[in-house]
Parts: sequence; C-alpha cells; structure tokens
Amino acid sequence: MNRGDTLTVPPEAMRSVLAASRRRGGLVVVDVPRHLDAAAGQALEQSDLALLVVPAELRAVAAADRVAAAARMRLGDVRAVVRPVRAGGLPAHRIARGLRLDLAGELEPEPGLAEDVEKGVPPGIRESGPLARFCATFLNEVLPPVPAVGGGVY
Repeated sequence: MNRGDTLTVPPEAMRSVLAASRRRGGLVVVDVPRHLDAAAGQALEQSDLALLVVPAELRAVAAADRVAAAARMRLGDVRAVVRPVRAGGLPAHRIARGLRLDLAGELEPEPGLAEDVEKGVPPGIRESGPLARFCATFLNEVLPPVPAVGGGVY
C-alpha cells in the first residue's frame, strides 16, 4: 500500500476493538492519521493519552497546531514529541508551548528505519535505538509500576 491508498476503518469497528483491548488490559498503541476521520476520533476518545509527533520545522508546527486542536477536542491529555531536524531548529519546549501541549520528549532520527519498514521489521526493535530509548523512558514515566511477584513489606 502506498501513501495514496486509503483504508477506511468503520468507527464501530474501532470502538469494538479498543473496548476489547481495554478489557484485556495492558498497553494499546494506535497510530492515527493527521486528518482525523470518525475511526481516529473514536481512538482518541477512548485513549488515556495521545502523543503528537512534530518535526521541529515551522511548517510542520503550523500543521500540527490544527491536529493538536482537533485532538484536544476529543482527549484531555495530548502531548508533543518533537523530532529535531537539524542544528539550530526550533527548541522542543517552545514547540510544545506554542501548541499548548506538554512536552513528552524529543525523538532523534532512527537510523535504518525506512529500510526496516520495507523489510517488515517493527520500528523500535533496536534496543539501543532512539525510538526504543524514547519509548522505555516515556513508558517508565507514565505507566504505574508493576508490583514484584510475592512482593510486599516484611
């Protein structure tokens, strides 16, 4: 499928799948398009938080402002993840503030990502890569700690 192809997910299907996922527990990640259709709206409405990935470029920030506004209408906790694009680009904290979002962090470029996707290798598979590091740090911050088996105070 190329970027010109579209796949429409019925909102009822999105609602059903996410409801089942919530009952099952654990982390659910949904990648929604920039243009929020009914299914993407359902995904946001059923989410605990959303991350908006924004390249640190003026045009990208202007486009992200529209997406952020639409996302905030459906979900209270929307945060920015800034992708630095070059030295001297816009600072991440200013981008987040300009979008009226909390800054979740910065995500450096992932070497070999395009090639991995072409080969069917999942993003973030390299434990030492920028995406895996960002995810580990972010999830440690937002997810409640898992109690140790047999743990307790003695």
